[in-house]
Amino acid sequence: VMNHPEIILVLARAANGVIGKDGGMPWHLPADLRHFKQITKGRPMIMGRKTFDSLPGLLDGRRHIVLTRDTEWEEDGAEIAHSVADALKLANGPHVCVIGGAEIYNLFLPLADRIELTEIAAQPEGDTSVPDFDVAEWEELSRESHAALNGAPAFDFVTLVRRAKS
Repeated sequence: VMNHPEIILVLARAANGVIGKDGGMPWHLPADLRHFKQITKGRPMIMGRKTFDSLPGLLDGRRHIVLTRDTEWEEDGAEIAHSVADALKLANGPHVCVIGGAEIYNLFLPLADRIELTEIAAQPEGDTSVPDFDVAEWEELSRESHAALNGAPAFDFVTLVRRAKS
């Protein structure tokens, strides 16, 4: 086994599996954005090109590694990788955060060690979704619940870790 960094998938997902709509998120949860910042701060982030494009700009204190099939694509502030192995080699640190989208999560899921999941108690319409994580493979380590507030849905911050192979 290649000695790889701890790979953390960071995502917010609605009860119906939806993670995105029209290149953005179908909810507004400032607490989730703060949580995201706390997890990713100082760590390289791996993302797809559409996720990079959806960011409000470069996120300070974090590296932006963009995994794309497009060999022509380049953008200020983006480090470009064309394979999972390339992206991990570029990240070259003890922890790396994978921040989406769905296709990128799928690629990294088999390698992931931990999932930082925001479970949102809502059923929004969306065009991008991620299936449930298999409980046979993932164990819930912690859960912090937040009530619905000011029209925003209730949500839980959940940390999942991969179960040890028996």
